[in-house]
Amino acid sequence: MAQIPSLDHAPVNLSALREQSQKELIQVLSSVRGKKVLILDPKLSGPLALIAQPALLKENGVENLYHLSADSVPSECKNVIYLVRPRVGLMKLVSAQITQDNIQKLQKNYTLVFLPRRTIVCEKVLEEEGLLNSVTILEYPLHFIPFDEDVLSLELDMAFKETKVDGDLSAVWYLARAIMLLQAQFGVIPNIKGKGKAAAQVADILSRMQREQNPDATAAAVTPEIDTMILIDRQVDLVTPMCWQLNYEGLIDEFLTISNGAVELDPAIMGITQAGIKKAKVPLNSSDKLYRELRDLNFAVVGQVLRNKATSMKQDYNDVTGGGPQHQSVSELKDFVKKLNALPELTRHTNIAQHLSTFTTNSKFLTRLSIEQTLVEGQSYDISFEFVEEMIHRQEPLTSVLRLLALLSLTSGGLQKKHFDYLRREFLHTYGFEHMFTLSNLEKAGLFRKQEAKNSWQNLKRGFKLVVEEHDDANPTDICYIFSGYAPLSIRLVQQALKGGWKAVDELVRLLPGQSFEKKQGVSADQGVPSREGSIQSLQSREGSIHGLPSREGSIREGSVTSDSAPADGRRAVVLVVFIGGVTYAEISALRFLGAQEGMKYDFVVATTKLINGTTLLKSMVEES
Repeated sequence: MAQIPSLDHAPVNLSALREQSQKELIQVLSSVRGKKVLILDPKLSGPLALIAQPALLKENGVENLYHLSADSVPSECKNVIYLVRPRVGLMKLVSAQITQDNIQKLQKNYTLVFLPRRTIVCEKVLEEEGLLNSVTILEYPLHFIPFDEDVLSLELDMAFKETKVDGDLSAVWYLARAIMLLQAQFGVIPNIKGKGKAAAQVADILSRMQREQNPDATAAAVTPEIDTMILIDRQVDLVTPMCWQLNYEGLIDEFLTISNGAVELDPAIMGITQAGIKKAKVPLNSSDKLYRELRDLNFAVVGQVLRNKATSMKQDYNDVTGGGPQHQSVSELKDFVKKLNALPELTRHTNIAQHLSTFTTNSKFLTRLSIEQTLVEGQSYDISFEFVEEMIHRQEPLTSVLRLLALLSLTSGGLQKKHFDYLRREFLHTYGFEHMFTLSNLEKAGLFRKQEAKNSWQNLKRGFKLVVEEHDDANPTDICYIFSGYAPLSIRLVQQALKGGWKAVDELVRLLPGQSFEKKQGVSADQGVPSREGSIQSLQSREGSIHGLPSREGSIREGSVTSDSAPADGRRAVVLVVFIGGVTYAEISALRFLGAQEGMKYDFVVATTKLINGTTLLKSMVEES
């Protein structure tokens, strides 16, 4: 099964996005004539594999592929292409390699390709090393990468920290730019709703980009395929990623780590006995029909579904062999053979589920899950506090401790001063004083703080019905099944935005950080077609002059958008839900569940800066010595 997912059933034509990215990659490679070696930023190899297969690279002259490191590249090829994110650390590695080649008097042509754009800071590093004139600099504007039929990601792993801790708005600018390109493909999105500071910044930059286009450009009369965009700042709901995901896809990510649409496992787990195989790579996307069926289920149900399928297949086998092929019609035999083709998928997921159960049945995991449930329900603060204290004293993994510590702080409205100071002191004594900066990062991001005002979590929990006492994980009627009782706050916000708008629950929405807004964009109220503001024709040529910093002129104001209606022809309206700072697989599953409900008027597409879980989000905040 190919790692690149099939996008045939996407609500909008995401294949066009991927094809455009492939064309632009070919243009970059073709700009260097002859054979060449491609040296990649290690974090780009996975996302690039979702855009182009190795065969495409070979067809365009790439002889070998290497990861950028401090070591020189063992190749005699004269043409070298570096494909990297604009990071200072990477520039120093590139400089070291080129300098090493110069010392050895190797005559090579160097092309440095920045993804998605070049930056002055990186060029300054090259200039200081005396290499700026030795390289040809290009850009590869890869923005949204289709991870599945309904999931797009920029894969900016530091986006949350950069925006909330460092004050760096680069990720916000990249996201706004990616949305502009999305509108170039699918029309100007008429309705925008958002919650949180970063959401307002994205909408602000989006408005500025539209204003700064060539005023003579004629608006592209493209009928909008996406009806509504909902922008959600991750900081608005930090509780959800701190909770352990309990859907099948989410648990795979929690325990085994999904990376770029695939998971790497020990061959023994997958029943592979062939020698020499270090890791078995298993793609996880909609191309796997069984995975498509299982991924959004609560894990407690997955085992029974797999057993039922295995039993059904065994019964079919007995019917065929017991009665003899001569007694089976051609169509019956054909159906059986079709089921046999699904046997590898069944074996694959049975092996994965069996491996996951070794974690989920562990008493330590179940105890932690119980503490999480207690915190989300807003009960037994003292018990939870003592549990976190014990975790620190047992020197449990740093991110595991931080995750529960953050959840304790978030659901308690911050920690009492004496508790805050005590846990901070104990944490630093146990894990090292270099983590003073880690705790400082958490404070800046709102993940760990002192109690300064009344705890709003109880009001949010009741008002948005975040905890559902009676639920059936096997036959769910509410999104709370994803966490066995807790409904993700972020998805409740999406539900409310589409049901009656946030103004109906304004008092609750105000309890969450950042402003909320609803506005119309680029559509003439009389004609119903994109206005001049929505024109995207000159965007490519204007990109270099747009810096994307919010201006007073482009500030967001409360709009009067109410509910969005489905298209008049009966088609379901497409809603783009954009998470700034990361989204979990559990939240994606919750949106899929909503989209599958009878009478639902919307199809959902998720876009994000990064696919995350609580551990990966916290790792980005950790400052190593």
